[in-house]
Amino acid sequence: MTETFLTRAGYEKLRQDIEELKKQKVQLSKDIAEAREKGDLSENAEYHSAKDKMAEVLGRINILQDKLQGATLIDDLKAPKGIVAIGCRVTIKDEDGDETDYTLVGEEESDPAQGRISVYSPLAQGLLHKKSGEKVSIDLAAGPRAFTIVKIGPP
Repeated sequence: MTETFLTRAGYEKLRQDIEELKKQKVQLSKDIAEAREKGDLSENAEYHSAKDKMAEVLGRINILQDKLQGATLIDDLKAPKGIVAIGCRVTIKDEDGDETDYTLVGEEESDPAQGRISVYSPLAQGLLHKKSGEKVSIDLAAGPRAFTIVKIGPP
């Protein structure tokens, strides 16, 4: 299992998600009790549906709680300045001269459309520990690509 890296905002979002799931759990407990009162459980679709949903909710709560317990807050990391590390924003230029900004985050907060890539992605792995001005060749799914690190800064 990979280590979970979260920003403070991502940590709070997971906490809120857990609270919402706990509210669902309370409602599902009521639904199960009501369905149980209707009699024969073997043919009670409401009962089985609520039980299945409860199992999903409990599983999700456990997964999120495990992530929170083992999470490292990116905001608390002391990354060296001028070196690509998790939590930093990096501007890269490809062979065509196109520049793109990415913020390196944990898997939980990855959203490439918003410029937030997982530190475990091939692109991020190829950029880690490099300095501004360095040229790197990274093996991506589409094949090897060359990039120049233009700028490294805070997120």
